[in-house]
Amino acid sequence: MAKAKTGGDVVTIKKYANRRLYDTESSSYVTLEHLSAMTREGREFRVVDAKTGEDITRGILTQIIMDEESRGATMLPVNFLRQLIALYGDSMQAMVPQYLEASLETFRRNQAQLRDAMTGAFAAGPFAEIAKRNAELFSAAAGAFAPKPAARGGEGQTGEGRDRELAEIKAQIAALQAKLDKIEG
Repeated sequence: MAKAKTGGDVVTIKKYANRRLYDTESSSYVTLEHLSAMTREGREFRVVDAKTGEDITRGILTQIIMDEESRGATMLPVNFLRQLIALYGDSMQAMVPQYLEASLETFRRNQAQLRDAMTGAFAAGPFAEIAKRNAELFSAAAGAFAPKPAARGGEGQTGEGRDRELAEIKAQIAALQAKLDKIEG
């Protein structure tokens, strides 16, 4: 396996018509499992179609997730997947990627604290605060994906209503981030 590079270099992986993946850095064929390991190591890579040069990284990453899910390492609840699919074509679709990235980044920042708390490194007080913080975060995330009766299908909601709803969600996200910053600081 290639060592992690410094300086943020992105490894180019070429996908050939025969479905084989070729790592241009190591000059060898690799598997999806290899790309999964690279991702866990924090290695950046870009997958391109060898014939067209088209960037197909998103599809390969999705395929890795599907492989992990099918092996029993489930992390994506069925209800979450349904709600995510329902958001395609919704007026909020453009905001979802940034929201999910921000939520995952906040979760990753808390991950080390959670691990320490689970191993008893913290007293009950900090553990309780971390649990509360993550419960609030996940509750807000779940609430953002819950359909609102008046908003479904655009019935009874004007452009102003959608704008007001978007502003409320942004305010909730900002409030959660402020709470997290206060707790961390």
